[in-house]
Amino acid sequence: MHKISHIGIAVESLEKWIPFYRDTLGFPFLGEELVESEKVRVAFFQIGESRIELLEPVDDTSAIAKHIQKRGEGFHHIAYEVENIHQSISSLQKKGVSLINEEPKEGAHQSLIAFLHPSSTGKVLTELCQSQSQED
Repeated sequence: MHKISHIGIAVESLEKWIPFYRDTLGFPFLGEELVESEKVRVAFFQIGESRIELLEPVDDTSAIAKHIQKRGEGFHHIAYEVENIHQSISSLQKKGVSLINEEPKEGAHQSLIAFLHPSSTGKVLTELCQSQSQED
């Protein structure tokens, strides 16, 4: 892990929150994307070398919809950029870390992602991200 990739924030409506991050806070807006594997629409904002990622559910069965129903809008996860997600997963498994995803799946920007279970991370949902430019 060599940097924070992004911080994920669960929201009920991108349209409601994009103006706050873009206009009020002044973060450069990087665009929106539908991530079908997670059943969310995502809006991205740049802050330094990292991003803020707003996550809006597009289906009531998505993890984000369930999160909002249970906890309301707000912080959802922190994501760390890794160079080799397969090696990172293997190394963490050997160290006894519980994983939600034992195999990476496609995330936003065609990146590979995997989530660590909060029971192993101090109750913080943690994501590993490998950008497509880093794929082997």
